[in-house]
Amino acid sequence: MRHFPIFLNLEGRRVIVSGAGECALAKLRLILKSDANIAVYGIDPHPKLVELAAEGRLTLIERSIEQGDAVCAALVYGANEDAVEDSRAAAIGRQAGALTNIVDNLEDSQFITPAIVDRDPVTIAIGTEGAAPVLARDIKRRVEEMLPTNLGTLARIGQAFRPVADALPMGRIRRGFWSKFYFERGPRALAQGPDAAREVLDDLLAETLNADVDAGHVALIGAGPGDPELLTMKARRLLHEADVVVADRLVGAGILELARREAEIIEVGKTGFGPSWKQEDINAVIVAKAAEGHKVARLKGGDVAIFARLDEEIEALVAHGVSWEIVPGITTASAAAASLGQSLTKRGRNKSFRIVTGHDVDGFAEQDWRDLARDGATAAIYMGRKASTFLRGRLMMHGAPEDTPITAIENVSRADQRVLPTTLIDLPDMLAREAVNGPVILMLGLTPRAAEAVLPALSAPELQTVEA
Repeated sequence: MRHFPIFLNLEGRRVIVSGAGECALAKLRLILKSDANIAVYGIDPHPKLVELAAEGRLTLIERSIEQGDAVCAALVYGANEDAVEDSRAAAIGRQAGALTNIVDNLEDSQFITPAIVDRDPVTIAIGTEGAAPVLARDIKRRVEEMLPTNLGTLARIGQAFRPVADALPMGRIRRGFWSKFYFERGPRALAQGPDAAREVLDDLLAETLNADVDAGHVALIGAGPGDPELLTMKARRLLHEADVVVADRLVGAGILELARREAEIIEVGKTGFGPSWKQEDINAVIVAKAAEGHKVARLKGGDVAIFARLDEEIEALVAHGVSWEIVPGITTASAAAASLGQSLTKRGRNKSFRIVTGHDVDGFAEQDWRDLARDGATAAIYMGRKASTFLRGRLMMHGAPEDTPITAIENVSRADQRVLPTTLIDLPDMLAREAVNGPVILMLGLTPRAAEAVLPALSAPELQTVEA
């Protein structure tokens, strides 16, 4: 993000426009919506600018901008449609400490003016970093169609009532009050007039103050392998509604950004062979937050029911009488197979597919090695990086050939995903050679579809150069 979006308070502050033609007039149509003191400098002004000056809406000085004209200005616009003159105006503005903008010149501007959807006091700014103004205008049109024209009136009624509504506790109760007003009862009442909408606020406040406090609730949510677009619609909705988000380390930052800005985010990271939260401490957090009446989103990477210690958290919630629900997510194995362009089961290859862990609470995990070592067997091995030498030894002891294909996928579904096909004999060396440190899943018996045709002719070192 090159341009950080902010809303600048211009009430009573100076805004300077250098230029008095069509370009300046177009820019002024937006600036005039503010409460700024506007001064326009330019020769041979447009008749409409003369008219606006006569109405007292701006000050018109019929000469070019000069040193000293931008003193105490907040913003200076160069709108002369002359590169030299605009550059000179911007220099004057910068020397005076103002932020400067040259119309249609992104590189030499310190700020840009976005497309605006105006439902005062509700204002929506749309920017494309100057890359696609046509796109910004189209988004503006669509947003304007979505928002009723009386939205500003409703917002002003609510704004006047805010000091009264401060009697409500912060958090979910207050949000629920305003949600009911803005999205349910307020719009219906406003159709009868502003007084009716104001009366609705009084009634709604009394109802909310006298209502019983809702009990807390915990949604145990599978957040998928990392790509926010792989979240289910239900997971996204519950995440947005949550007062508290308790997230594992493997939950991507892009997913956490979908939570409400005012939600409390608690990261309870578990790092393999490193510092970790204790499970009993995680249980205590989600129980305590729900007991306070909060909606809690407990986010776990992948699917919540696969190697995520789901039962322990459910047992803690049940023991304390906290209501809960499970929201399945896309497990890493499914996303990994998609990145390989492969199916997890295939007629003629395997009638079953196994999901196993390379490590558990007792150390390296024992499995049915004979079944995993048979020809055509496929499996997804979670938490297998540290156990790779152990896995190789067990599988080969039970008959798996050295050249059994296996693919390591690091950071599945994320922008920095790496697909590393290899063979069983070379697995530990490849993981060390490629410095695999992120979350990794091992796909036993599966290779990238694009590599299948050439695999028999490749040696182990060559195999790792094949990409999905």
